[in-house]
Amino acid sequence: MLKKLLCATVLAVGALNTSLVFAADNAMAPIHITANIPNKQFHVQPRNPDFGKDEYMYYNPVSYDLSTIRQTFDVKNTDGSVHAYLEGRSVLSNGTVLIPLRVLFNDVLLDEEPKEVVDDATSTPGTQVEMLIHANHWPIPRDPGLYTGNFTVIFDAVPRVTL
Repeated sequence: MLKKLLCATVLAVGALNTSLVFAADNAMAPIHITANIPNKQFHVQPRNPDFGKDEYMYYNPVSYDLSTIRQTFDVKNTDGSVHAYLEGRSVLSNGTVLIPLRVLFNDVLLDEEPKEVVDDATSTPGTQVEMLIHANHWPIPRDPGLYTGNFTVIFDAVPRVTL
C-alpha cells in the first residue's frame, strides 16, 4: 500500500510541475538587433537596408556583360557638401582573373581620391542619389569561375567654408 501511495504522489507531483518533467529538452532563440538612426546633420544611407550584404551581378552569355547594380541613397549634410572615395580595389576576382568595376555615385566616378559627390546647396536640405556599380563591356567571353569582390565606399561630411 505504501508503494502505491508513493507512486501516486510522484506521478501527481510530476503532472503538476511539467517543467521538472520536461527539463531535459529546451530550445533557444538567439536574437541580434541593430538599429541605425541617422544623424540629423549628416547621413548617407541606402534606401534598402540590406544593400551591400549579398549583391549579385548576373552574367549574360550572349553579350558577355555583367548586370549593373543600382541603389538609391538618402544623402544629407546641413553643414556643407559630401565627398566620397573607395577603400580597397573595386574588382571582381576568381583568384587569377580580375574584372575591374566602375563605381559611380551621383554620376561621379569614384576612386581612391575623395571627390565631391553632392554639393552644399543640394545636400543641405537632403536629397536622393543613385549608386551604380558595373563592369566595363568585354567583347569576348569571360573566363569561367566564381568571382567575388569586397570594397568600401567612404563618405565624408565636408564643412562649408566661410570667409
